[in-house]
Amino acid sequence: MVKYTLKKEERLCNKRLLTGLFQSGSSFILYPYRLTFTKSQDLPSVAQVVFSVSKRRFKKSVDRNLLKRRIREAYRLQKHDALHSFLLTNKTHVLVAIQYIGKVIEPYELMHKRMGDALLKLQHEYSRVYMDTVN
Repeated sequence: MVKYTLKKEERLCNKRLLTGLFQSGSSFILYPYRLTFTKSQDLPSVAQVVFSVSKRRFKKSVDRNLLKRRIREAYRLQKHDALHSFLLTNKTHVLVAIQYIGKVIEPYELMHKRMGDALLKLQHEYSRVYMDTVN
């Protein structure tokens, strides 16, 4: 049985890895998210992820924290089906930044559905950029 957890080693905290991700990573937009990703080596987990919400768009920290909780929850519930199985099959590691670019607080149902779509598109884009194949 799969445990739907998001452990510390799955979160991206290393400043060197973060700057490398944003400087040399590829990205795409699937509203309300922008995903930036890059291939990496020797991570404690197959994927490390960071979540962010713009302070410019959401002035109140309560709103930013609500959105980050919803994004983390949507990712946590779908990462095994949509992302981890793909990465384990291909024996590769990835760094991912998920940014919320919406202008309003969307309902959780939409965020959950779009997270699944975004993770599937991440598979496609990753294979296109780093493996020269299209699934």
